[in-house]
Amino acid sequence: PMTPLVRVQTVVLEDIALSSLTHGTVAPRTETELVAEVARRVISVSPKLVSGGFFDAGEELLQIEPLDYELALEQARASIAQADSDLANARRAADRLDSLSERQLSSVSQRDDAINRMRIAEATLRSAKAQLARAERDLARTRITAPYEGRVRSERVDVGQFVTRGFSVATIYATDYAEVRLPINDEELAFLDLPLAPLSGEELTVAAPRVTITARFAGQEHQWPAQVVRTEGELDPQTRMINVVARVDSPYAPSAGRAPLAVGLFVDAEIHGRVARNVALLPRSAVRENNQVLLVDNEGRLRFRGVTVLRMVGEQAYISAGLAAGERVCISPIENALEGMAVRAAAESADKVSDPS
Repeated sequence: PMTPLVRVQTVVLEDIALSSLTHGTVAPRTETELVAEVARRVISVSPKLVSGGFFDAGEELLQIEPLDYELALEQARASIAQADSDLANARRAADRLDSLSERQLSSVSQRDDAINRMRIAEATLRSAKAQLARAERDLARTRITAPYEGRVRSERVDVGQFVTRGFSVATIYATDYAEVRLPINDEELAFLDLPLAPLSGEELTVAAPRVTITARFAGQEHQWPAQVVRTEGELDPQTRMINVVARVDSPYAPSAGRAPLAVGLFVDAEIHGRVARNVALLPRSAVRENNQVLLVDNEGRLRFRGVTVLRMVGEQAYISAGLAAGERVCISPIENALEGMAVRAAAESADKVSDPS
């Protein structure tokens, strides 16, 4: 009978860095609605307060007409001066009646009335100081400044427009770093050292898993380094996915040959995980039912062998146990294979499976 000709692959055990492929959309780490806290006419708008404009922390973006609030501030100062004078007079009167009362030259009711007037004057002064603080705060709010370094997503105001308290004048977001929410299947968690709590400071450089962000922009493919900073707290019961958040530092910083990582960009991500020791890479088709493979022994006969499949990625199978280095695995499809069946091994396949990472 004709002996079947099969392709074989010699087992090579190696240490392989595992990774997980996913995707997500770039989002700002902080997004803010700028809201007017005082009501008046807009008298100036920064040229940077336009969609896509960049600004620095503390930079003035908008000014509202301050005249009425300056007048309110002067009135509050005048009220403080008056209240201070009334308190001084009330204290002198109280001290005088207290002295007269000690010499029994005034009644107790007169003394109590003087003390009461002094306390009223003290309360009036405190109220005037509170009004002054409010007037100073309202005057300061006529100038809207940037709370952080960032970029304008959209603006809804212009010079001459009347704004009221609570009116949203613009939407801005921070540009110190961007975040990407990456969904991960729960089965992939076994291969990644993901943090449960948010990482910060030195932990980011020591314990944060590395991520490679890839996207096409302006007709070219670009990559950005990132780090996983936290894992969201819930596992979706329907999709069995959990979201991890990767952080990209300075996404808009100029860099030679690299485009800015714009908010809203759809990206692919590779999360680098643990290193698997003594793993054999085989074609996915070489693994048969019940996690078995066909070995070709030295006599040219097929032997069934049960193996432990660490994971399947694309057309590759990661075998963590059950094979020894140097053994030959049959990678040709054989129908009705039998234990001890004679085969002829062709020259070892040139297209060996290689680690994608």
